Amino acid sequence: MASRPELEDQKSTGSTEKHKDDQLSGNSETEEKAVSMASAHSTVGLVERGCEEEKDPWDLPELQDGAAAWSELDTKGKVLRVVTSTGKGLLLLGFLYMFICSLDILSSAFQLVGGKAAGDIFTEGSVLSNPLAGLVIGVLVTLLVQSSSTSSSIVVSMVSSGLLQVQMAVPVIMGTNIGTSVTNTLVAMTQAGDRNKFRRAFAGATVHDFFNWLSVLVLLPLEVASGYMYKLTKLLVDSFNIQSGEEAPDLLHVITDPLTKAIIELDKSVISDIATGDPAARNKSLILKWCKTFTNVTLRNETVPGPENCTSPALCWCSPDLCYTLRNISETYNIQKCNHIFVNVDLSDLVVGLILLALSLLVLCSCLVLIVKLLNSVLKGQVAVVIKKVLNTDFPFPFGWVTGYIAILVGAGMTFIVQSSSVFTSAITPLVGIGVISIERAYPLSLGSNIGTTTTAILAAMAAPGDTLANALQIALIHFLFNLSGIILWYPIPFTRIPIRLAKALGNITAEYRWFAGVYIISCFFLLPLLVFGLSLAGWKVLVGVGVPIVALLIIIIIVNVLQARRPRCLPLVLRSWDFLPLWAHSLEPWDRVVAVAAAKCCCCCRCCQTGQGEEEEEEEEKGGGYVLENGDDWEKKREEKDDVLKATQL
Repeated sequence: MASRPELEDQKSTGSTEKHKDDQLSGNSETEEKAVSMASAHSTVGLVERGCEEEKDPWDLPELQDGAAAWSELDTKGKVLRVVTSTGKGLLLLGFLYMFICSLDILSSAFQLVGGKAAGDIFTEGSVLSNPLAGLVIGVLVTLLVQSSSTSSSIVVSMVSSGLLQVQMAVPVIMGTNIGTSVTNTLVAMTQAGDRNKFRRAFAGATVHDFFNWLSVLVLLPLEVASGYMYKLTKLLVDSFNIQSGEEAPDLLHVITDPLTKAIIELDKSVISDIATGDPAARNKSLILKWCKTFTNVTLRNETVPGPENCTSPALCWCSPDLCYTLRNISETYNIQKCNHIFVNVDLSDLVVGLILLALSLLVLCSCLVLIVKLLNSVLKGQVAVVIKKVLNTDFPFPFGWVTGYIAILVGAGMTFIVQSSSVFTSAITPLVGIGVISIERAYPLSLGSNIGTTTTAILAAMAAPGDTLANALQIALIHFLFNLSGIILWYPIPFTRIPIRLAKALGNITAEYRWFAGVYIISCFFLLPLLVFGLSLAGWKVLVGVGVPIVALLIIIIIVNVLQARRPRCLPLVLRSWDFLPLWAHSLEPWDRVVAVAAAKCCCCCRCCQTGQGEEEEEEEEKGGGYVLENGDDWEKKREEKDDVLKATQL
């Protein structure tokens, strides 16, 4: 038996060791906390601890390269790699060529379907005096003809003929800028199969939309109040003795015209003639039948009712019964027919337009899907790394701010080459979707495309005849100044790049509720312009009486949302959240369930058949599974046990 001092020594020793153990455990806990806090900045550490942090969906994805390294290949493998890469590159160029041609055919199809209606819209001269109505008319006409250059040429024709003043044409030009941005938004819909790709692609497309809408929201009231764009462009046109020059160079059309003109050619003067009030143009077909004609002008005697109908008093001879005068008579002789496939087809413009619309959409979507797949196949490994660095990396400090402006110049140059902002923005949309171009870089590229398409319009205006040169050039300069003013508003200061934040917010919504993308397109580009146009036809009193309360309500909702996010204490308790409203009024979840039910009903027939077969098989399995049941209670008990097992298995 140990003595008392020994027991005390052992006790003190044990307490000392326990204290050391506590210190060690405390140190280890402190070290673990320190390690955990240090690894909190690393995704790898979070994954190892089972607390994986959700990755930012806007980060560019890493394109994995599963192919073998070049050094590991033998001679046959290297030759095969070169041949495969070359073939993919040629296929990519071929699909891109077909994609651009399909966009051109799509524009022609829209003009055949709605071109005459677009001309009729422009005949509403009293409505065009309303700036807001002029804006939505520009949007609707550009949607119908799918070409801002065609809409601008109609405006030039109306201004030159005296039916429209240049001041009234300014809102129409702003509307054409909005209408042309719907094409790349539709292109983004083809990537709806993958949630993250669709998020990036739709945001990359709608950043262009938000820039145009926000620019109009600020610049249209400013132009109505001050007229600065009209006055500045008028000063520029009057200051220079500008003479008619050569036509704008056809760069891309030299390559695409052989294919597109073999399919369809249009007489675009018909739409302008309808807009300027020519009654004979309504009975003409937009499909061009004769590509080569000759117009002969001769001076002939004509009988007129009286002296007031003569061309001049010197060229008027009257007898007691009749009066004669000399007039220039123009006669057009058809020399050579066109060579497109619809030249001898006895179909109306609407039928031909619908045929071309369906075929061009099919080719466009197919080419786009194949382009995305080829890009995913080609842009891997070191190639993807190099392209991402070239496109998305900024210059070193302090010249990082220059990168965005260089991107604007690149966008303007590329749009000048392809001579269509729709083609350029539609081409970069899938690149944003697959993660090659970030939305922060796609934004200045889209701004540059707006500038590029106006430079093409300026060159086209320089080639206008002498009687329309001044008006055409002033309208083109107004278009250029509008886009330049928008860039000054929404790009130089990072805080003002609101279109990027709005596009990302919309991209998050459409990624979760993909049907909302269709709602956005239909609402912003069709329903809203049609509503404003209808109210404009009813008169400015109706437009103000309906529009002002709606705009005021929207402004109040935006202010409350901002205060809820940043200063909720400034709001009363009721307005600190929208929970006092019904769920369908402040959440998309109830609408999502409605859309899901509607989608399920559309394909209920096949699903019902599959469900019926599955239930019959389950009943047969249960009957053959050895269930010998004496009464209903045993049956319910066995059913509950089986359901519990299934739930546990799923968990």
